[in-house]
Amino acid sequence: MKTRKNVIAAIGVVMVISAVALLGGCKKTEVHFNTATVEQSHVDKTVTATGFVQPVDKVDVGTQVSGVIVKLFVDFNSRVKKGDLLAELDKSTLSEKVTSAQADLTTAQSNLTFAQQTYDRTKQMYDQKAATQAAWDQAVNGLDQAKMSVTNAQANLYQAQVSLSYAEIYSPIDGVVLNRAVEQGQTVASSFNTPTLFTIARDLTKMQVEANVDEADIGQVRLGQKVVFTVDSYPDDNFEGTVTQIRLQPTVVSNVVTYTVIIEAPNPDEKLFPGMTASVVITTKTELGLTIPAEALTFQPDEKMLSGKQKEQAAPADSAGVKSKTVWIDTPDGPASRSITTGMNDGVNVIVKSGLNEGDKVILSVAVEVKAQAKATSIFPSPGSRPGSSSSSSYRRSSNHSPI
Repeated sequence: MKTRKNVIAAIGVVMVISAVALLGGCKKTEVHFNTATVEQSHVDKTVTATGFVQPVDKVDVGTQVSGVIVKLFVDFNSRVKKGDLLAELDKSTLSEKVTSAQADLTTAQSNLTFAQQTYDRTKQMYDQKAATQAAWDQAVNGLDQAKMSVTNAQANLYQAQVSLSYAEIYSPIDGVVLNRAVEQGQTVASSFNTPTLFTIARDLTKMQVEANVDEADIGQVRLGQKVVFTVDSYPDDNFEGTVTQIRLQPTVVSNVVTYTVIIEAPNPDEKLFPGMTASVVITTKTELGLTIPAEALTFQPDEKMLSGKQKEQAAPADSAGVKSKTVWIDTPDGPASRSITTGMNDGVNVIVKSGLNEGDKVILSVAVEVKAQAKATSIFPSPGSRPGSSSSSSYRRSSNHSPI
């Protein structure tokens, strides 16, 4: 009895092994192509750079006289008109200089009157031979010196009055105050380098980007080229501009040579602030035509996927002496190769000069799905079944996608 049970168990093990072999040996393979449609588009050649947003017109307002600031009439971001009073310096010292210059002028004018009278008397006596030549020469010289003294006094008075007028600082342009560098009560000293009190931008709706372009790329940049740039404050917004100036003076930092390119950037919404960092893309060349992804140029199918007929569909190499490249397209009969000539390549898309038609589907990659299925017949009738009848069981292995 025990021997019979052992035999039945052995037969069961054999059946299980046979079933596993059947399950692993019956496979179904499906091939899926990842494709892209050939379509009309454009490919751009670009130069990238970084720069800073600046106002087109910006004026630093300083002072030509020294003194204490007694009054400030504007602050940061104040909008001003040309001629608006910005600040006022203490006028006491300057007013005294005007008073002193006025007194000097009065004295000079008095001396001129006396010299004129002396000249007239001496001339009358000299004409009557009653005055010596020395007396006449002295009268003439005294009159000339008195006249020069009056001229100098007038000039000093004018200078003092001008200096007094400088105590009131006015805006030279219409604009917005970007910076106020002084406080009320602060003493400012005029020197050869005029101190800056205010920085005023003329119009913040008209901005420019000062971009630093590497010397390796500057040869591709031309006036009038279109520019797209972004700033960190608005990462999802693209701002447009135009190259308006290429400055010839190089900038050298750590042996890296760059050139400043000025880009006009309209700012109607005033989103751009002075000093923002801009990531700039300058479009140096554009080509229109049929385009495909650059990825298609690197695809090569496994030889096992190609039937004899499909291999015969492969296009021959270009016989015109033009360097060509091979891509694969998805056709109803399977993948087929095509020799193409290409144009501009930006690393993402490629212009196709010949070899493909609009609407063709080029293959970018392939994925293989493997499915395993099998049926096993039990030699042991299930409870309630009739002898000779069979039941079936199936096994499905999860699909596995793997690129070739």
